[in-house]
Amino acid sequence: MQLRTIFYIDGFNFYYGLRTAKAKIHARWQQYYWIDLVGFCRSFLDPNIHELVCVKYFTAMPLDPNKASRQTTFFNANRFVNNDLLRVIYGKYYTKTVKCNAIGGCHQEFDLREEKRTDVNISVNLIEDCVFDNVDLIVLISADSDLVPPLEFIRRNYPNKRIKIFFPPRRNSFDLNRFVRKKAKRLENNEGKFRSSIMDNIIGNDEISYEIPPSWVYIE
Repeated sequence: MQLRTIFYIDGFNFYYGLRTAKAKIHARWQQYYWIDLVGFCRSFLDPNIHELVCVKYFTAMPLDPNKASRQTTFFNANRFVNNDLLRVIYGKYYTKTVKCNAIGGCHQEFDLREEKRTDVNISVNLIEDCVFDNVDLIVLISADSDLVPPLEFIRRNYPNKRIKIFFPPRRNSFDLNRFVRKKAKRLENNEGKFRSSIMDNIIGNDEISYEIPPSWVYIE
């Protein structure tokens, strides 16, 4: 029997990992913003061993309209390619006002945007899929150590569930790596899988299409 496999992608960790890789490794990492998420995840699986149930991507809708438009286009293109295999679970952005109270500081107020609920949404989905026996193999793409407690819960209460951790590019978590006994996979070492998962610049058909945002286009 094949292992029912679900990928859980921490969207913020993943996206900002790619941005860091672009800055620290090479500008070509920008082209991996526009990848087939399901195809990318599937490339790590053996079809004789694994059944890909779905890919769950956890994020929040940006408050900036241009960023929101790029994100929506990206998800629509992925849904067109993969139908229901991609499931996007949204948290929220909140704006809070903070004041600079540092000694010698400006004492001005600033609006800060904070993303909320992503780690909670991931935790709930991890546990829920085990409770309802939806999964045999969990693959978590994140370096957020806040996710160790739900994973420990699963290991204690559902010992037959297998767990793998993939670190997004240029991301690391000592606690998560220790949880999987130093066997976390570092995605920056798998650039070939990113490259082979890049979507065409235009995805769609005669009725509807989605084009890569111009700012994501990589020109050598």
